[in-house]
Amino acid sequence: MKAKFQIQDLLGIALTMVVLIIAVAYGLQVTGDVRDDIADDNAGAGCNSTDTTSCGASYNATTDGIEGVSKIPEKLPMIATIVIASIVIGILVNYLWARFR
Repeated sequence: MKAKFQIQDLLGIALTMVVLIIAVAYGLQVTGDVRDDIADDNAGAGCNSTDTTSCGASYNATTDGIEGVSKIPEKLPMIATIVIASIVIGILVNYLWARFR
């Protein structure tokens, strides 16, 4: 059984990257809104944008969540480069194997 790779297969990879970017962007927006809501709910306890020490564990958890999720978009260019390099290497190996076999 031979596996063939077509350039049209890149469309699926590109759409997956776009969906991932959109999901991460909305995820960050929702997490930021939750963090702001927690700060508003705890405003009476002394929680404000300049002093977040009295905001509690839930505020700290959402802040850490935002920082964690925001690391994903930083890595997307590297992920895209690896995917494209893998495809190019696969095409070259397939071509060279068929040519010099």
